[in-house]
Amino acid sequence: MFIFERIKISHLMLAVVVFIVVPFIAWYGTWFGRPLTNQQIAEYLHDEKARKVQHALWKIAERIQNGDTTVRQFYPAVAGLVTSPVAEVRVNAAWVMGQDNHAEQFHAALLTLLPDRDPLVRRNAALALVRFGDRAGHDEIVAMLRPYTLNATAAGTISYRLKIEDSIGRGTMLAHIDRIELRSPVPGFFEEMIAKDGSYVQAGAPVISISPADEQVWEAMRALYLIGTAADLEDINRYARGSDLHMSPRVAQQAQLAATAIRKR
Repeated sequence: MFIFERIKISHLMLAVVVFIVVPFIAWYGTWFGRPLTNQQIAEYLHDEKARKVQHALWKIAERIQNGDTTVRQFYPAVAGLVTSPVAEVRVNAAWVMGQDNHAEQFHAALLTLLPDRDPLVRRNAALALVRFGDRAGHDEIVAMLRPYTLNATAAGTISYRLKIEDSIGRGTMLAHIDRIELRSPVPGFFEEMIAKDGSYVQAGAPVISISPADEQVWEAMRALYLIGTAADLEDINRYARGSDLHMSPRVAQQAQLAATAIRKR
């Protein structure tokens, strides 16, 4: 029996606030403060410029959070963004769809994002689905607790640009493979050079291991508080001990809460 059958949906809504620090909030917070009319939102959602689409999504999220039901007129367009060729738009759309866990159109759209090629899209979708009482993204959420392996995008000689333990943001350049830049799709820390610096690597070969960022682990623990299973305790307990120097105290606290909740189920 799923845990959702034993937890009231109101508890679920309060316990999990789906939010991974998506780029548009950090980069364009002030600019996105400019209000948009309904007509502008409708136009921006179909604009070729990703920044305008993100602006519209931010305004839709604000209106959902303020209880404005008229914003539902834009739901079909938001759900349609799951096919956007721009990864950041899909990341943002997944986050916005998690703001209204009563919209079945959003629920269905989020499920299509679980196999997305971009890890942050998958993670935002998995976290958003928890608000719908859907544990379909469970494995993706557990993966947020583990190192991310980055593969070579081309064959060639690899030359690293960062050192072990360096902090990494989404889009940080980690290495060159000949003249091709290798950038991180996830935030975290440079954990390991799987391929030796200066060595020849094949396309698709694992080359870098990235340990998780604090925010990612914390959000995963909040979700696992609700959907975690006994099989997840090994990963959770590693953080509950508070031995990871990259993690803030709140991560250990949340890990302990998640572990306790799982043992009680």
